[in-house]
Amino acid sequence: MATLQKIRTRAGLLVAIVIGVSLAAFILGDLLQGGSSMFQRNRMEVGVIDGESVQYPDFQTEVEELGEIYKQNYQTSQLDENTWAQLRDQAWQRKISEIVMGQVYNDLGIEVSSDELFDMLQGSNIHPIVQQIFTNPETGQFDRASVVRFLKNLETGVAADQREYWLNLEKQIVEERTQSKYANMVGKGLYVTKEEAEDNLLASSKVVNFDYITLPQSSVADDQISISESDLREYYDAHLEDYKSSASRKIEYIVYAVTPSEDDYADAEKWINDIKSEFEQTEDNVQFVNASSDVAFENIWFKKEDLPENIATWVFDEKAQLNDVFGPYRNGDSFTLAKLHKSEMMPDSVEARHILLQVTTQAELLAAQTLADSLKTLIDNGAAFAPLAQQYSTDQGSAINGGDLGWFRRNQMVKPFEDAAFNNKKGEVTVVASQFGIHIVQTTQLGKLVPQVQIAYLTRNVIPSTKTYQSVYAKASEFVGKNTTRDEFDAAIAEQNLTKRVATLGENDLQIVGLESPRPLVRAAYEAEVGDILQTSQGSPIFELGDNFVIAVLTNITEEGISPFDQVRDRVELAVSKQKKADLLVEKVKTNMAGNADLSSLAAALGTEVKSANSVNFNSFSIPGVGSEPAVIGTVASLPVDKVSAPIPGNNGVFVVMVTSENQNPAGNVTAEQNRLAQTLNYRASSGAFITHRNAVEIVDKRSKFY
Repeated sequence: MATLQKIRTRAGLLVAIVIGVSLAAFILGDLLQGGSSMFQRNRMEVGVIDGESVQYPDFQTEVEELGEIYKQNYQTSQLDENTWAQLRDQAWQRKISEIVMGQVYNDLGIEVSSDELFDMLQGSNIHPIVQQIFTNPETGQFDRASVVRFLKNLETGVAADQREYWLNLEKQIVEERTQSKYANMVGKGLYVTKEEAEDNLLASSKVVNFDYITLPQSSVADDQISISESDLREYYDAHLEDYKSSASRKIEYIVYAVTPSEDDYADAEKWINDIKSEFEQTEDNVQFVNASSDVAFENIWFKKEDLPENIATWVFDEKAQLNDVFGPYRNGDSFTLAKLHKSEMMPDSVEARHILLQVTTQAELLAAQTLADSLKTLIDNGAAFAPLAQQYSTDQGSAINGGDLGWFRRNQMVKPFEDAAFNNKKGEVTVVASQFGIHIVQTTQLGKLVPQVQIAYLTRNVIPSTKTYQSVYAKASEFVGKNTTRDEFDAAIAEQNLTKRVATLGENDLQIVGLESPRPLVRAAYEAEVGDILQTSQGSPIFELGDNFVIAVLTNITEEGISPFDQVRDRVELAVSKQKKADLLVEKVKTNMAGNADLSSLAAALGTEVKSANSVNFNSFSIPGVGSEPAVIGTVASLPVDKVSAPIPGNNGVFVVMVTSENQNPAGNVTAEQNRLAQTLNYRASSGAFITHRNAVEIVDKRSKFY
């Protein structure tokens, strides 16, 4: 029994221990898992907006959605890095607006109901974008039935990319309506008083002419003023807001440029000589060039004066025959063979007019093609071109002139349009597509016929070989291997007479002058300490940026906020110097004013001359011949006629002015001015309110970790 009891007791204790251990393991595991999860979230965090974390996968999905829309709108399949950068910034700004303003809209109860959205898509108040997409090209009328059919087929009968495009469009329409409601609400709370309108009219209606003298600050030598350390500190403390700055990093760097060697030039020259006989024998010049040349064939016609001198002489003076080959010859960093591809008598210029139908989506393209064919048929059957251009053309610059573009020569218009205009007979109408949309082109006059040619250029660019790259990399590697600190870096640059470059970088900067795709260098600068030689993500101190090897050192870190005095000392010293010189000039003017009451005698005493300025009012931004001087403008707007002013410290010197005459123009209608000012306020209401809300929350941008 005792043994059994012991077993039971120990079993109970064992169970308790097991349960305890299991529970501890569960809690610890949960903590570890939670910690791992938290670490993972922090690691994937693109930013924090008003306490809300923005995760990379979600953000990147939005960027890619914008990218797909961009591709559809601009009929392209590839986007370059600059475009992606713009789309990422657009997605970030949308995310800020969504989070910051979303709470504002919720607090105010602003929303777009399903009934409202239905009304904008299918109801009585169709949104302009929807109207544009579903306008019948034959009637020019909005086709409501097409919208209904499209929406019915949205889930199953529409391509996935078109469905995504439409859903994003709906989202934009809802966002726009929500923003509009909020802007109207804010705008209704803004009011311009009658007195404000009267003051503004008075300020703009009073126009003055005045004489002035000026003593430029440059007339005071630096040794005529003294600046103490306390002067600098006092000015800095009084103007801290002037020295706010965003976060930045300053780097110094050297560049080992990879340029072709003599061997590279020799290899390129040998290649072009070896291929010459094949080029002479080929019957398909275009295909041969596109397959072999570093520069694709250009389907362009040239007159003699448009060709390089050596080619023009060979073709026109030496009477080259079709398929004759000239060269090879060196042209900068390339070697070229030129083959006479075509030769014809063609108009040197044409006069034409067109109707442009702008296209941004595939749906619009189909509609525009149908409309273009209909318009061509009408014109071919005798309809007047000008009224149709005025009604349908989206090229407003020419539409007001009935589509008339006047006379133009080769290579002045986009290629498809140019070909149509030059290939047409007089009066002939052609429909052609370009990157701008669909053109209905009619050639109205043909210029005189002149000989024109097409040249097939076979080009071999001289580029650095692998051996050349390795040679330059070895030099960069030798430099950084021997110089691993900032002091050694600077000393070696001076000793080897290398060119040291300097750049100040923002965290999200995409460009450094002269360097290709420098984002890795920018990111490295924000991960280093002052004095560090920057390193790539693979730990190398050599950055390969395009055809350059770059070695850089971080020399300064500026955090967001008020810049420390030592970092802005030069700026403070310049401002104090400017102020002290102005004070000195003011005292000089005051001393001479005692015995010289009029402006002419004062000018003579000061060794300067009297100048004049006309037609200035209180709302003027600058003074003709002088520039931006708001203190002077404010003084002359309120100074009585023929009264000499006190000295006025300005942006570029010290002024003394005297109003010679003033004219009071009709003041205008107060009510109309109230309305104008109110419209200006309303226009700024939405953006101004958004900026205020945005500045009221904390926004941490971490995109630079990922892009």
